[in-house]
Amino acid sequence: MTKPTSNAIGTSFGKLSYLVVDDFENFRLSMRQILRNCGADKIESVANASAAVQYCAYNHVDVVLCDYNLGEGKNGQHILEELRYKKLLKRSSLFLMVTAETSKEMVMGAREYQPDGYLTKPINRAMLEKRLGGLIAQRNALLPINREIDRENFPEAISLCLQTLPSQPRYKTWLMKTLADLYYQVGDFSHALKIHDDVLSQRDLSWARLGRGKILIANQNYEDAAATLKELVFEHPDYMEAYDLLAEALEKQGRPIQSQQILETAAEHSPNALLRHKHLAILASSNQDIPTACNAWRQTVSLGTYSVHDNSEHYLALGQSLSDLSEGESSNEGAAHADEALAILRRMEKRFAGEKDVKLRSRIVESRVHAGQDRINEAQNALDSIADELDPELMAPEACLDYAKTLFRLGRENDAKNLLSALAIRCSDNPPLLQKIESLLDEPVGFRQKLQARSLNRDGIKAFEAGNLDDAVATFNRALDIVPSHAALNLNLVQVLMKQYQDASGDRELLKRCERCLEKLASLPEQHRQHRRLISLRKKLEGMMP
Repeated sequence: MTKPTSNAIGTSFGKLSYLVVDDFENFRLSMRQILRNCGADKIESVANASAAVQYCAYNHVDVVLCDYNLGEGKNGQHILEELRYKKLLKRSSLFLMVTAETSKEMVMGAREYQPDGYLTKPINRAMLEKRLGGLIAQRNALLPINREIDRENFPEAISLCLQTLPSQPRYKTWLMKTLADLYYQVGDFSHALKIHDDVLSQRDLSWARLGRGKILIANQNYEDAAATLKELVFEHPDYMEAYDLLAEALEKQGRPIQSQQILETAAEHSPNALLRHKHLAILASSNQDIPTACNAWRQTVSLGTYSVHDNSEHYLALGQSLSDLSEGESSNEGAAHADEALAILRRMEKRFAGEKDVKLRSRIVESRVHAGQDRINEAQNALDSIADELDPELMAPEACLDYAKTLFRLGRENDAKNLLSALAIRCSDNPPLLQKIESLLDEPVGFRQKLQARSLNRDGIKAFEAGNLDDAVATFNRALDIVPSHAALNLNLVQVLMKQYQDASGDRELLKRCERCLEKLASLPEQHRQHRRLISLRKKLEGMMP
């Protein structure tokens, strides 16, 4: 047997604790022996992800050597993801991904959670000493800084970085990057920006350009941030953090469509990033791109199977999106979407059986799916199964919104409106929710009808702005046939009719039509975005009356 090394490397190896994660016992035994030959003493090994996470929860580990492919269930990426999420690894701890697989998909997915390095099987002592030895040397040199960061003592960590820079030139890049991140953490954007600019004046480093973009976003300079990050993505198409920041800059710039496109490209490059798929799904939904939202939610649900980020809300959102796609669609495709929605809701109920309101939320959406396929008896049966839980005063606001949507689909408009009115009073201090209530009251129809009405509204506005008043009136009327109580549409029509009245030298029938539109909005609540406009146009109409 080879004796343990007695040199500096051996000494540094010997001071640390190790965890080997691999589903093959022979590899675990082999790694244990190699580590011992390198001078290591405190070595633990486990065969699966749950054991690895549990061990890290109760024991300090300096170095994790984790195989990527662990057979059925969680893989190495899931372990790293969970350890980072639960903060079970200190900054001074090292996580090395061990794999015989080198596919781009694997590497990109694992890199999302920033392992400290990769080791490719087969592994020998020389390889381990070289790769791990260098990382340990860096760990030891920077240990005081990382300890302060773990304690969230950022001012002291900044001070230590500044002190260490002259004495550790070999780690200058790490120190500069960490220093910039720390300045960002404490809100000192000017110092952070200066570091990035100083670095970039000497070398064109991607992390410095990324950091600069991040600071520009923080300073609300979204245009420059987007330009910087677009260039970075173009030159380094595998730099996934740049895509995320670019999407954020574009979204804050008021360009949600472009933001969505960036996330779609990113998801193609790195298909295993659950949180990015989730962000894409939410953004696509807000953009009314329900097919894309569905695909993104499918990926989110699929990737969540073994992820710490698995959540019933992902299943519910997928069911809701599929319900929207299937509503009023009697085609085979529509029926398939409805069947998929029901299947995902059943999976949700089973997987999250102990979670509060899961059955309630599931059955509400299930009822809407059936209603959208004209299966009214099944829709009512779904609601009957949760009759004891359908108390609007006790239901969560989002569940109430969902329930109101279902009531509208079942033709129970008065019940839906009463529910939403009560919810608006209950949540009067929640502007985002009030806006959702308002939108649902304005457009209590299916997804496709909403899109059609919105498209007609845009066409009507264009016709009005072009001076084509007759076309504008006809277009707004077509939209109002779909959503008769829509506040903005009714007021748009009133404006056009008033203009026609002025141009037509006093056709009183036009004013009467204005009156009928405004009467439809008599109960418009004060908090509605169109209320002030309603009052203004009502006064104007009174002044025009002969």
